[in-house]
Amino acid sequence: MGTKNETAIQKFTSGYNCAQAILYSFKDEINIDGDTALKMACGFGAGMGRKGEVCGAVTGGIIVIGAKYGRGENDEKTATEKTYTKTRELMNKFETKHGAFICRDLLNGCDLSTEEGQMNFRNNDLFNNTCKKCVGNVVQILEEIL
Repeated sequence: MGTKNETAIQKFTSGYNCAQAILYSFKDEINIDGDTALKMACGFGAGMGRKGEVCGAVTGGIIVIGAKYGRGENDEKTATEKTYTKTRELMNKFETKHGAFICRDLLNGCDLSTEEGQMNFRNNDLFNNTCKKCVGNVVQILEEIL
């Protein structure tokens, strides 16, 4: 399907949310199937179910980091520290590039849980002007830090 960035943008523009697009694009690297990736990340889009909290692309990236480095039943506690370090690195790099990692801040206060907010999102083309860029940048950051 091409590069991870192309895969993520294709999934995102075809109707999946930002978190789903990120996790799906790294599915092979973290050894999960595409359907599982899409289901696992589904609730994280639009700042966690349209709550406008942490950007879904960022949370999708954190899921990727956890799947790759996280502490499981047979892992040492050092896995937690490595995961936390990589998580902070992702969030810091993203915030440096975008000025925030909170969805509503990235969308200039747009409340995606309301009809008015969703109309504002569409009218200002925030999908292309903001969200698509966030997805692409998270893929790029992950490729640097993984």
